[in-house]
Amino acid sequence: MCPWGNPADSNTDLMRKSVSPERNLRGNFCFSLLFFPVRGMLCKDHFSGMERGEDSMVDEREVKQKARPAQKKEISLEAFIFIIVFVAFFGVFAWKMGMVNAMNTLMNTAYKLLTDTVFYLTAVCVLMGAVSALLSEFGVVSLTNRILRPLMQPIYGLPGAASLGIVTTFLSDNPVILTLADDKYFRSFFKKYQFPALTNLGTSFGMGMIVCTFMLGLSTKSRGESFALAVLVGLLGAVVGSIISTRMMLHFTKKVYGKDEDMEDSGETSGIEKNMRPVRPGSVGNRLLDAILEGGASGVKMGVSIVPGVLIICTLVMMLTNGPGEGGAYTGAAYEGIGLLPWLADKLSFILKPLFGFSSPEAVGVPITALGAAGAAIGVAERLVEAGKAGAGDVAVFTAMCMCWSGYLSTHVSMMNSLHCEKLISKAIISHTVGGFLAGVAAHWIYVLLSMIV
Repeated sequence: MCPWGNPADSNTDLMRKSVSPERNLRGNFCFSLLFFPVRGMLCKDHFSGMERGEDSMVDEREVKQKARPAQKKEISLEAFIFIIVFVAFFGVFAWKMGMVNAMNTLMNTAYKLLTDTVFYLTAVCVLMGAVSALLSEFGVVSLTNRILRPLMQPIYGLPGAASLGIVTTFLSDNPVILTLADDKYFRSFFKKYQFPALTNLGTSFGMGMIVCTFMLGLSTKSRGESFALAVLVGLLGAVVGSIISTRMMLHFTKKVYGKDEDMEDSGETSGIEKNMRPVRPGSVGNRLLDAILEGGASGVKMGVSIVPGVLIICTLVMMLTNGPGEGGAYTGAAYEGIGLLPWLADKLSFILKPLFGFSSPEAVGVPITALGAAGAAIGVAERLVEAGKAGAGDVAVFTAMCMCWSGYLSTHVSMMNSLHCEKLISKAIISHTVGGFLAGVAAHWIYVLLSMIV
């Protein structure tokens, strides 16, 4: 009920005392005509305010529910299961290596990765961050997006600007794409579902230049066999794997974000007119220096953000992949391990050999090592070529899988964390596992077909 009464009732006594009954009737009627619309509007505002209040209360309840952390019972079966799995997992290392040696290897490997790998990657990220900022500031990103969009969109389902990620990671390493992704103008070209796929795209070409040149150099250590065709085929196989990995990732991200949601407006590109791009204020020299310094600072942030993922994940992968030290004894040195992954791969060789065409069972160790580190994997490939256990066909597969996988188990977690896409880590790993596997299969069969023709 409205908070106001009938205006005619409230003025009846006064009207009766001052006017005649007929005039009283006419006055009440006129007053009602004037006041009732106003009263109606006030009542409408009153009820709409109540409705808005109810809506705000509902919104507050929704916010509180979203802000409430996930909870479980204080004591549950999960704690006991975790203790059993945790003790069993590290018990395998202690049983094989000895407890003291296992702990020393764990610490020494993490330290070596920090000094030899992470610091190197951080330096590369700083340099490539500066380059990425320059490319964005002086219009190369816009130009690349305009030129390569007709190619990148149908093949990868990404904007043309994503091709810069291919170039930068090919010349350096996969985490370098994070420096591009940290640029606000670069992000403006992407839909929200496309952005997480940069992890898969960049990893597919990580260390590409190093891998290709190293594999070409192995020709001098082979028995007069040229590896030029094999490396080109391997590069093509990596491209095939990158397309599969990226497309699979986009399939998952569309279900999470939809196809139409844009990246969140950071304020950097808001208000920019069509066919225009944002630039830093000042002269060309000032813009150049600002871009270099800001891009380098972004590289430092990206380099630091990958530290946990590289140290934790890569240490475990290396200890699961590598064997004992020199002489077959465990000493607690860095990069020793129990060789579990190669043992599993050897048991599956009856499936892997027809798919990859490896010349020897030991060749399976190259892609297995590439799961954790591409640099270590190409070192294994060198030893196999020197021993005559790997030929040109194997090198084609090595190139494709070392380049496409490029230690993704070590970097995918940290890269997805840096992109704030933690909930999609498992999807990114699944997509890239399939992509790298099929990259090797494609390289093998393409090389077989070309060998029959050439």
